[in-house]
Amino acid sequence: MKEKQNRQRHRIELGRHIVADPEICGGQPTFKGTRIMVWIVLEQLDRGLTWQEVVREWDGRVSEEAIGEAIAIAGLVVKHEPFRGFHVGAGRKPARVPAAVAA
Repeated sequence: MKEKQNRQRHRIELGRHIVADPEICGGQPTFKGTRIMVWIVLEQLDRGLTWQEVVREWDGRVSEEAIGEAIAIAGLVVKHEPFRGFHVGAGRKPARVPAAVAA
């Protein structure tokens, strides 16, 4: 019988206010000390809420400084997906270049 490999998954500090912990919300980036996922706050901003409205919406559990940090790492955040690391695209194959462009 094969023994499953024990893969340790660690909490990753993405900044002063944001963490990705496999034990919290499936590893999705959240604001420290909460289960508030970063993508939710980013969507609120995208819908037009101001930073102050977001802070009030979450009863102050998400600060304006934390919102700024969320915006700074927005490129690393994928809705409903756990944080996969900083070099997510490193293992991808290069895009195919059409023959006409390559020539």
